[in-house]
Amino acid sequence: MHEKNQTLVSEIVLLGFQNLHNFKIPLFSLFLLIYIITVWENVLIIVLVSISRNLQSPMYFFLQQLSFSDLLGSTNIVPTLLQTVLNNRATMSFGGCLIQLYFWGSSEIFECLLLAVMSYDRYVAICIPLRYSSIMSHRVCVKLILMAWALGFGLALITVNLVGTQQFCDRKNIDHFFCDLFPLLQLFCSDTSFVEYEVIIETVPVVFIPFILIIVSYVCIAHAILKIVSNTGRQKAFSTCSSHLAVVSIFYGTLIAIYVVPPRNQSQTISKVLSLLYTIVIPLVNPLIYSLRNADIKEAFK
Repeated sequence: MHEKNQTLVSEIVLLGFQNLHNFKIPLFSLFLLIYIITVWENVLIIVLVSISRNLQSPMYFFLQQLSFSDLLGSTNIVPTLLQTVLNNRATMSFGGCLIQLYFWGSSEIFECLLLAVMSYDRYVAICIPLRYSSIMSHRVCVKLILMAWALGFGLALITVNLVGTQQFCDRKNIDHFFCDLFPLLQLFCSDTSFVEYEVIIETVPVVFIPFILIIVSYVCIAHAILKIVSNTGRQKAFSTCSSHLAVVSIFYGTLIAIYVVPPRNQSQTISKVLSLLYTIVIPLVNPLIYSLRNADIKEAFK
């Protein structure tokens, strides 16, 4: 691989957002502020769940893991984004580009699987409440999370290894603000169809199966909620699911818009704007969605 690749291209240039002119400093300040708030929010949730006795249920354990994932994804991408905004470009080694792609893919695969696990947790809590503590024991929750992280790191490693074996052309510029998969594949002269097929195959266990599990879980949850006689009981049951539903809608909506819709059918500018939602807005919004309406988290914070 690797001698030929390193001889032709030893570094990658990320072009980011071109022609910002007078918007450089305002955008840099905005993205930096968003990142600082994101780190603060997610670290706060991680610490609160770790130290508060009232937040020791499986739901908050999974929320803590979601914060870990958002923190990893945001910290992996935002420094490069800030550099492209300030300097009109960012230069990184090919190895550094693959590392960024690896950790980005790992965190996103993990989040897909985690959202499915969280929906199953809500299903058990609402539809099988008497067996909840036995089904969702701490040991089971830890096993589910370890399996999700292992799949995330393992599947991302397969993709990155395949990308690393491709042969470069003399191009080294990527019209993006981080080393995302599809823009990176455009640098190669060799046939990348095998990589694309591998990614399509991976989307079945990573995206479609979890998404189907989420839909089935919420169909069962909706059926159970409709059987509840009192309005208060219905509202309480629905409130435990509304935050997760909002996160799932934002996450999968953006995921489908970027990766499922064929990249060639959308302009690169639209793709970059959607990627901004994916990389900096979702990690910012997730803690807000879960904490603003959650009395237990508010109480632990006080």
